[in-house]
Amino acid sequence: MQLTDRSGNDAAQGPKTGFRGWLNRRTDLDDLLRTALDEPIPGGARLAYIFGSGLLFIFISQVITGVFLALYYVPSADHAHTTVAYITKAVTAGSFLRSLHSYGASAMVVVLILHLSQTYIYGAYKGRRELLWISGCALFGLVLGMAFTGYLLPWDQKAYFATAVGANAISEIPWIGASITRLLRGGDKMGTLTLSRFFVAHVFLIPAIIFALVASHVFLFRKAGAAGPVSEDPYNPKQKAELFYPRQILMDLSLTALLIVGLGILAFFAPVPLGPAVDPANTQYVPRPEWYYLPIFQWLKYWHGAVSVIGILVLPMILVTTVIALPFLDRSIERRPWKRPAAMGAYIFVMFTLVGLGIRSQYLDNHDPSVAKQLVKQKAEEDEYMRRPFEPELSSTSLAAANMKLTDPLVTKGKAIFEARFCIACHGNGGVGTAAAPALVGISAKFTSDQLAELFKHPTAKMTAGGMPKVDPPPDDLKALIAYLESLR
Repeated sequence: MQLTDRSGNDAAQGPKTGFRGWLNRRTDLDDLLRTALDEPIPGGARLAYIFGSGLLFIFISQVITGVFLALYYVPSADHAHTTVAYITKAVTAGSFLRSLHSYGASAMVVVLILHLSQTYIYGAYKGRRELLWISGCALFGLVLGMAFTGYLLPWDQKAYFATAVGANAISEIPWIGASITRLLRGGDKMGTLTLSRFFVAHVFLIPAIIFALVASHVFLFRKAGAAGPVSEDPYNPKQKAELFYPRQILMDLSLTALLIVGLGILAFFAPVPLGPAVDPANTQYVPRPEWYYLPIFQWLKYWHGAVSVIGILVLPMILVTTVIALPFLDRSIERRPWKRPAAMGAYIFVMFTLVGLGIRSQYLDNHDPSVAKQLVKQKAEEDEYMRRPFEPELSSTSLAAANMKLTDPLVTKGKAIFEARFCIACHGNGGVGTAAAPALVGISAKFTSDQLAELFKHPTAKMTAGGMPKVDPPPDDLKALIAYLESLR
């Protein structure tokens, strides 16, 4: 018996008239939708199955926001921080967009952990799902790689030093660590080559692999079929199946809506800050990675000397290999968590260890007076930088004007004094500013010559706390120094 809808069209073939019929005859759109939405779910729809669709939404969101951010970004050590500052401080909704992208990275890690946890606890890797599990593990590693490569791109103090710690940790891997680190950096030091390599990996290489793996993951999932509840046979499902549409898709959309609202609220009310531009010579900065790398950061502290190969290479490799090979190691059809005490015990132990290491790292920071003080100082510098208006880089016209100023003998003398007294160590070459001290460009618009002279002789309490010494040179030298500062426009 052939099914027909109310209008008399063949339901199996879809509508044959109008625009939809015209489109259907050329694309088989209805067949594609039917294939996608008529997936059978043994035991019916459940909230536990929503995380896969949530991950797909976050990834698409990351791609879209990343494309808009890339329109302004320049991956070079000279311009990266300035372009991110421009996005954050000058572009309309730029800070909101950047915050969406940053919070989206954290959300992706959270939802991915939940998705893998649900798969593990439900025993959904069993049956003919070995390749499905392996592709999911590979996607987890790629997501962490995306987070690592994207963290450096703002090129502020936090990004630079946290990535440096990560690169140094990789160099500790015996035999191959040093070579991998040089490959990542593009040399012995981090600079423009490092930024360009991280940018290419973050924007092109890793996303392309993720797209391919997501497609294969979806294909393998549809091939193996949904595993269903924990009481279901992983090889031959027996419970009554319910189609993916409409109940499961509505549950998936509920998580998507929650993510949209949650990320939007965070991005609007708690925008992600940008710190001062990187100063590689800053030996006081205390680097800390993002929360999802804190357990690894703390773990590496416990391994030094000859035994480091055990903690940095052997144990992690055993853990990773065991996780990837799990479907081959656990071949029983039992999926109920309470009937799998060894598997659940291992899961609880690993999660407890990771959370404990992260908490331990935070605890040590808060209870080490010198570290805690430095972290507070770094946060204050970050907040102060965010309060400052956007300062564009000096254009060629501005540089030409500055060079014309240096033809004045008094300004030339003042520049020599500025450099001889090592003022550039804190205020930067040409007074452009560093993380240690603010920019002096345009200072003549804020202070008169007499006020500058007074500040040199009697720095404010804030200047003294920042390391500014008293400067009381001979009158002629003071006049030349002030003339030089007034030329910085």
